[in-house]
Amino acid sequence: MTTSLPVGIDIVSDVVCPWCYLGRARLNKALAQIPQTTVAINWRPYQLDPSIPAGGKDRQAYMMEKFGDAERIRTAHTQLTELGREVDIDFDFDAINVAPNTLDAHRVIRWAATAGPDVQDRVVGRLFALYFEEGADIGNPAVLIKAAGDAGMDKALVETLLATEADRQEVEQEIETARNMGITGVPCFLFEGRYAVMGAQDVQTLAEAITQIAEAKANGTLDQPAG
Repeated sequence: MTTSLPVGIDIVSDVVCPWCYLGRARLNKALAQIPQTTVAINWRPYQLDPSIPAGGKDRQAYMMEKFGDAERIRTAHTQLTELGREVDIDFDFDAINVAPNTLDAHRVIRWAATAGPDVQDRVVGRLFALYFEEGADIGNPAVLIKAAGDAGMDKALVETLLATEADRQEVEQEIETARNMGITGVPCFLFEGRYAVMGAQDVQTLAEAITQIAEAKANGTLDQPAG
């Protein structure tokens, strides 16, 4: 029997965060294990580096500036590639040429939330795949517009809005709110507006957390969100 009250899951993430991509894939695997439980997922913005210019930076140079050690970068990429295979992600870090500013991507994700059921999650999934598996520049408006259309959004509307400052301030404020909440790394899963799970947790941990919260909600024993 499917739980009648969906578990609310807010996911704070950045679309250039490989651990966030892993987190989404692991969450989907977890949900497949508990089909009797329904969830309502909402993606929230975060920027790992808001200082990247609007046109992006050369990714190889950027990674060296950030980490300063080519061997460390290779080791991290190897680890992520192996973890990705476990959840059907085909990371191709060598294909990525641009480290983009993700503010516009987050604007599109924000608009997707009102575009229909599951559209926002499809947009997020497409942007992750474009960046990490196809090496696309997801700071490029043309890439964002096509991704939005592929996910079921109105391409003409997205193109019109991207050319303006629409929701830029709102997205920046959401990111600031996340930082003020103490979120310094992503992904961060917020269950029912109160219970936070940090990092790309394993599939079983996520499945158990969602099941426990769903049961408590169904039984009326779940604490109400603060505020």
